[in-house]
Amino acid sequence: MISNLVMLWADACRGEFAVSQGYPIYDKKEQLAKIDSGRLPGETIYAVFDMKGGGTGFLGITDKRIIIYDKSFMRKMKAVVSIPYSRIHKVAAEDESGLLTGRGYFSSSKMAITTASDAFEFEFRGADKAHVAHDLILEFMIRDAHSR
Repeated sequence: MISNLVMLWADACRGEFAVSQGYPIYDKKEQLAKIDSGRLPGETIYAVFDMKGGGTGFLGITDKRIIIYDKSFMRKMKAVVSIPYSRIHKVAAEDESGLLTGRGYFSSSKMAITTASDAFEFEFRGADKAHVAHDLILEFMIRDAHSR
C-alpha cells in the first residue's frame, strides 16, 4: 500500500501539488497557521514540517521561499527566518547507508541547506518527510535559477 505522503511526493514531482490538490503537507495545524499568517500575496504553501526534538521549531516550504521558525535560534528567542530560493546555494540530504542496512541518502531524516553566510541543519520526523522537503526545495531552486 502506497502512503499518502509518497503519493503527494509523486504529485509534487509532476508539479500538480499544493492548493489545487487540496494539500499542503503539514505535521501540525498550528504550525501551518503560523506560516499562513506570514504568507505573501500570491504565495502558495507546499509543506510545513515539524522538526525532531522538543521545541526545535519547524520548516515551511512555499513556492517563493523557505521559512524557518526556530525557537532555539539566537539564544532562546523565537525567530522566523525567510530565505528566498535565489539565496540558497546548496541543499543536501545526509547519506545513512551502511553495510547492513544498504539504505541510501533518502533513508535519512536529516537535511541541510547553505546560503552565502549560514548553514541550516534540519532533522525531520521521518526520512520520507526529509525526502519530500529536499525535492521540493531543489525543484524551486531550479525553477528560480531558470527564471532569472
